[in-house]
Amino acid sequence: MSLFWIVIRRLAEIEAMAMSKKVITREEWEKKLNDVKIRKEDMNKLVMNFLVTEGYVDAAEKFRMESGTEPDIDLATITDRMAVKKAVQCGNVEDAIEKVNDLNPEILDTNPQLFFHLQQQRLIELIRNGKVEEALEFAQEELAPRGEENQSFLEELERTVALLAFEDVSNCPVGDLLDISQRLKTASEVNAAILTSQSHEKDPKLPSLLKMLLWAQNQLDEKAAYPRINDLATATLEDSAI
Repeated sequence: MSLFWIVIRRLAEIEAMAMSKKVITREEWEKKLNDVKIRKEDMNKLVMNFLVTEGYVDAAEKFRMESGTEPDIDLATITDRMAVKKAVQCGNVEDAIEKVNDLNPEILDTNPQLFFHLQQQRLIELIRNGKVEEALEFAQEELAPRGEENQSFLEELERTVALLAFEDVSNCPVGDLLDISQRLKTASEVNAAILTSQSHEKDPKLPSLLKMLLWAQNQLDEKAAYPRINDLATATLEDSAI
């Protein structure tokens, strides 16, 4: 059979599958959605979980007063956690390390990868500020010994030190280390570690539920035509093209 006829047959099969899809009207779909009962208390807990995990302490306190929903951790600890996160985001890594140790010294003692990444961020900040000699000394004394024990650490160290070989970091293949995104990445890692030490989920539940929604819609797309949510920000139902 020629390739032409193979393609034609496949297109015919796809068309037949499309025509065989079940069509669910907007009225039917909205009725199904309305039949699903979700308790307000559960929705409030979901919102509180997001506010607490992301560190919106003022919003969490206001929401607690308005809804009567109690957070599952002490809101005072959020302020301390956000102080650590902000210090990393501002490049004050030494201050961040001190604050982490004040919160719980075991966080860094039991997480060598996190400690290395914080030290790596310190090195990046020294390079950013043009302190070449101090950066080389810090890398040799603090990071090189850890690189000898861990191949992954060694590769990250070599990549970071490579910044010193370029006068114009804008054209440097590892210039992304100086981007704000690198600080945010390290700050998020510290934030997750602190949450874990407090027996709290390191990620909010809401984004995971939204990912599940998108996955479920993709699965349903293969079997039915129905009003779907394309814009998660508005959650507006949009009719599918049949």
